[in-house]
Amino acid sequence: MKIPKRIQPLVEDGLVDEVVSRLMSGKEADVYVVRSGEELRCAKVYKEAAKRSFKKAAQYTEGRKVRNSRRARAMEKGSKFGRKEQEQIWQNAEVDALYRLADANVRVPEPYGCLDGVLLMELVTNAEGGVAPRLGDVTMTEDEAIHNHAFIMQDVVRMLCAGLVHGDLSEFNVLLDEYGPVIIDLPQAVDASANNNAKSMLLRDVENMTNYFGQFCPDLLDTFFGEEIWKLYEDGELRPDTILTGEFEANEEAADVDDVVLQIQEAAREEEERLERIAIANEE
Repeated sequence: MKIPKRIQPLVEDGLVDEVVSRLMSGKEADVYVVRSGEELRCAKVYKEAAKRSFKKAAQYTEGRKVRNSRRARAMEKGSKFGRKEQEQIWQNAEVDALYRLADANVRVPEPYGCLDGVLLMELVTNAEGGVAPRLGDVTMTEDEAIHNHAFIMQDVVRMLCAGLVHGDLSEFNVLLDEYGPVIIDLPQAVDASANNNAKSMLLRDVENMTNYFGQFCPDLLDTFFGEEIWKLYEDGELRPDTILTGEFEANEEAADVDDVVLQIQEAAREEEERLERIAIANEE
């Protein structure tokens, strides 16, 4: 097919020899199957912010550090240079996350670099060599659902131990090859320790996954993996190989209204008696 304008620099640099086909068009990027030498790879062409439909991006970029003060000021002012820098940070976030998570043994596509807003990475394939399907496009047995759900939960744990939360995890951002789930689409990944939305995002990620696999194994719908994972993380007890149970007991006891009223009345009575003693002492 005709080489898209954005991929042309990769061709000129010898990183891509041929654009085979367009794989998909998403809310933040267009994805192509390309040939690099003897290998088929994936080229993700990021859309400009004005054309991107990713909602509430500010929630995801909170906590991302900008080392250069000039860049930080430009981004705050929203100048043309600042917007360009924001785009660069957004794109680099996925590259950085892929390398970071691969080192943490999370199953993600292998990255080969990012040039001019185009991320070149591994093409995830099925056993026959075709493009691996998204989870949302497959059906599975109850046993397969239990196995794949456990696989994803362990990768969520590994991600968090590496300091990241996916932030947009769903059956549409996970591929399934012959070895199991592969997590994709990470430009919005958040820093778990620096982003105030990290907990709610992790709980949502886990809920999305549990609801999906729960279609095939309803028992999964009665689990609390997200709450368990975050509690272990907060307590400093989460490890990449932590064995999860899916059980969680909220540390909240229902208030006994009558008991609260009695305590207030008792405190009021004691205060009244104290004031009376002070008044008597003053009279003496």
